Amino acid sequence: MTGLDRRPVAATDAALPRGPLAGFAAGSLGMGVWVTVPGLLLLYFLTDVLAVGPWLAGLALLLPKIADVLLHPWVGHRADVEQTRRGDRRRLLLVGCALPLAFAALFAVPGGLTGAPAAAWVAVFFIAGNLLFAAYQVPYLATPADLRIGYHERTRLMAFRMVVLTLGILVSGLLAPLLTGGDAATRDGYQRMGVVLAVGMLVAMLVGVVGIARLRGSAADPTPAGHGGWSALRIALRDRQFRWLVAAYLAMSTTTHLVLAGVPYYAEYELRAPGLTTVLVAAFVAPALLVTPVWLVVARRVGKQRALLGAQGAFAVGSLVLAVGRPAGLPVLIGAVAVLGVAFAGMQLLPFSMLPDVIRAATTKDGTATGAGTYTGVWTATEATGAALGPYAYALCLAVGGFVASTAGESPVQPDAALAAVRYGFGLLPAVAMLAALLLQRRYTLDATARTTT
Repeated sequence: MTGLDRRPVAATDAALPRGPLAGFAAGSLGMGVWVTVPGLLLLYFLTDVLAVGPWLAGLALLLPKIADVLLHPWVGHRADVEQTRRGDRRRLLLVGCALPLAFAALFAVPGGLTGAPAAAWVAVFFIAGNLLFAAYQVPYLATPADLRIGYHERTRLMAFRMVVLTLGILVSGLLAPLLTGGDAATRDGYQRMGVVLAVGMLVAMLVGVVGIARLRGSAADPTPAGHGGWSALRIALRDRQFRWLVAAYLAMSTTTHLVLAGVPYYAEYELRAPGLTTVLVAAFVAPALLVTPVWLVVARRVGKQRALLGAQGAFAVGSLVLAVGRPAGLPVLIGAVAVLGVAFAGMQLLPFSMLPDVIRAATTKDGTATGAGTYTGVWTATEATGAALGPYAYALCLAVGGFVASTAGESPVQPDAALAAVRYGFGLLPAVAMLAALLLQRRYTLDATARTTT
């Protein structure tokens, strides 16, 4: 492998204390709001409340993510610089705690703005929020690689995170539509929702900062971090295992965010019951609270790679059922969404616990450790890209079908092609994208080595 050796890395699988683990995981409660609510409601907010055409709405969500491709690796570099100079990444985490302000502003569009000006407002604050999110998430996700723990304990650490992240996704996914006014959502309702959830985000993120400090105090790796910079970025991009893992995760992130963006449309136009948005979100997210420990056990027995391939296959099958639509019957469709939720839990836990495996296994030819922040910066840029591509892909489906945008309170008649786009964009397209993720994931071969050496 160019520029890298895969050498055994001494590590221990001694259990981390539960208190600091819970504190660390609490940070994901706040991040769960950011990754869920914009993905769930922002496209619908633009097209059905602010009268933004679907193509422009999709563009307003995609363009801010282009900046993330450059900004996130830069944030990763800064995280490594902070680690080298100060011995921690705390300052960046505290900067990221300003994210709730951007979240609240995102939905506080001035009353007179509709169409293109409203889309511009959303795009500006989406850019600001994504940058602040990176400032928090990049050093946060670098934590497992900064600790002197082994293969299985990294999975346990990320399982704690996954359960709390799921709780954040579930609570925000259920509360957000209710706070906006449900079937009678208004601008004021969206603004109220943004403020209420922003307060909860801030508290959770501050608790996460404290939890990270306690974890580092109990199990910090004394090995100096890499210095980051463009050379570290080149090393990360040349890392074959990292490239395949990132490519597969891009496809997974795109698919799951596409599904989230499509939930309100599928509930309203396919199931003809907007109130089912909450039910579908619960069916998609709630299983993770129950099955994350199961995925942890499965990963211990068969390895993370094989477990992840199983999750991807299950997601693709469940998506095909959703493409059938109403003829399948509501219980079957809700069950299919629950299957997606079980798979989603695995696709959140396993790739995130494989990332520190890759980082710990990667050393330069002279034995110098690579910068964990640089790796996680590229990773979070990939996640952000998927978060934009998913809604954009669904918006393109709507645009091709001739979907008619509207303002709050209007109920335009949608053409048959638009209704078909709602259904196939929510079912068939995710199945195809997830099969692509599975094929990419099969190229990742580090797992067997990582189980015995890191």
